[in-house]
Amino acid sequence: MSKTALKIGILSLIVVLFTGCSGYNKIMKASDYNTKYSMAKAYFVEGHFTSCSSILEECVAYQRGTAQAEESMYLLATCYYNLQDYLSASQYYMACYRSFPNSTYSENCLYWSGKSLFLDTPDPRLDATSTTDAIIQLQRFVETYPMSKYRDEAEKMIYTMYDRLVEKELGTADLYYNMGNYLGNNYRSCIIVAQNALRDYPYTKYREQLSLLVLKAKFQMAQESVLEKRDDRYRDAIDEYYAFKNEFPESTYMKEAEKMFRTSTKNLGNKNQIIEED
Repeated sequence: MSKTALKIGILSLIVVLFTGCSGYNKIMKASDYNTKYSMAKAYFVEGHFTSCSSILEECVAYQRGTAQAEESMYLLATCYYNLQDYLSASQYYMACYRSFPNSTYSENCLYWSGKSLFLDTPDPRLDATSTTDAIIQLQRFVETYPMSKYRDEAEKMIYTMYDRLVEKELGTADLYYNMGNYLGNNYRSCIIVAQNALRDYPYTKYREQLSLLVLKAKFQMAQESVLEKRDDRYRDAIDEYYAFKNEFPESTYMKEAEKMFRTSTKNLGNKNQIIEED
């Protein structure tokens, strides 16, 4: 039997014997923190993360400045991660990283802190602050440990969160488009939001949808424009059509884009009623 297996077996036996005789309450009342810490690790091995975290909360405070301080903080963070309390997990992982920046656990702490924030990020329609914080944390990890075995997974999470931020912007742009000219030119606001998202996140999976929204908004601005601005706006829509076609020649939206192009072309120079495409 390996030393690791033997150690796990001993810790498991401690849990069975100690909890069978005295129970969890006696452990919590004990004044010997070495015993408490041994019991916490035994609980951790057995997967009793709620009990383990309660004991470790005391041990972490007591063991500051000792040789066990780093391990106890790391185990506590991992308990919270396994309990799906990702915000607490991230906070303890980062506390461990800041306290022991060049230790055995440093790389894991920075990575799992970022991943915990990633798992705690909300629906894209809600506040994006935690998503931004998770991106910053994981980018810091990639820059600090560029050769880490976790690098690929960290980058995937970063790109996923970028798309979550873009999805929020796409929803905002779409809302402006649907509002049309209600209480102002919302088409212009749609264009600004969509173009900013395309500039800030050029590799997003929503690029085609954002580009189509820009084309649709410019076309509708021309359609609903006053006569003196109509030709310029139709030309702008035509230019946007060519840009869309060049970038997405196989787009599923191409029929819709071509219809807007044909209508724009027919109405250039037209001073009468707008000609609609059949």
